[in-house]
Amino acid sequence: MKKKISLLALCSLLLAPCSSVKAQQPKKVRRIGFLAATSRNSSPARREAFRQGLRDLGYVEGKNIVIEYRYAEGKLDRLPALVAELVRLKVDVIVTSGGASTRPAKEATSTIPIVMAQDTDPVGNGFVASLARPGGNVTGLSALTPEISGKQLELLKEIVPKLSRVAALGNSNNPGTAQALRETKLAAGAFAVQLQFLEIRTPKDIETAFQAASKGRAGAVLVLTSPVATSQRAQIAELAAKSRLPAISAQSDYMDAGGLMFYGPSITDLYRRAATYVDKILKGAKPVDLPVEQPKKFEFIINLKTAKQIGLTIPQSVLYRAVKVIK
Repeated sequence: MKKKISLLALCSLLLAPCSSVKAQQPKKVRRIGFLAATSRNSSPARREAFRQGLRDLGYVEGKNIVIEYRYAEGKLDRLPALVAELVRLKVDVIVTSGGASTRPAKEATSTIPIVMAQDTDPVGNGFVASLARPGGNVTGLSALTPEISGKQLELLKEIVPKLSRVAALGNSNNPGTAQALRETKLAAGAFAVQLQFLEIRTPKDIETAFQAASKGRAGAVLVLTSPVATSQRAQIAELAAKSRLPAISAQSDYMDAGGLMFYGPSITDLYRRAATYVDKILKGAKPVDLPVEQPKKFEFIINLKTAKQIGLTIPQSVLYRAVKVIK
């Protein structure tokens, strides 16, 4: 009997380390690809919002997730090669920063889930069949809010009561731009404002557009969302100030570059919410079963420094509605 007890005790001692090692086996580290058409330094707030969203869900970089960042630095022809790197790394999910990066990602893989942190028109761009039923390996957040262009025009009219002509800068090749223009034209008719649409498909087009706006006697500028407008926001803000033209944009990054006004969906909120899609996919959900969501949070920001620079006084009634006033 004593021999049996000793044998059992010895087996217990030998098996204990094995059980301990098994219990301490680290969880699988998941790999996330982050693909952007812009540079790493162009939108740090968006990247941080995404990372914070992951942290809120219990993910820690270097511990249970690794994020592979790939930036095209504004050179869109680099995107296919960058997404190919992510595919070779066998990432668990790819997060894209906009239509310019979603398209090459979708073309590169039909199996790796793709989460759009934002897109101006995911249906129009052909990324999903519908918002309710994406129908493929792409899902995420839509930033499509064409109706805000009318609100932006209204705000311009409030700060410049005698406004009669507005120059709208955008790229007509973007599906979202076409919708935004339709809404803007409707609002322009209601406010008795004439709209002058100016194409900015490349950075070189921006200065030419402002020259055309001046020749057309525009009294303000409406900056429609596009990759060029995002990457060249500093140049747009500078030229608007130099031309003494009040300008409003639907991209919050425009304010960091010295823009006058921003009104639109909170892009950082969309990036934060993109983390919830990543979480669901890492836990087994399929993109086809995750409807594309639309903006829930909108912001209005005014830069009084820029207003002073162009000799503009913002009415108190407008200032009261801003969520943030830069002084």
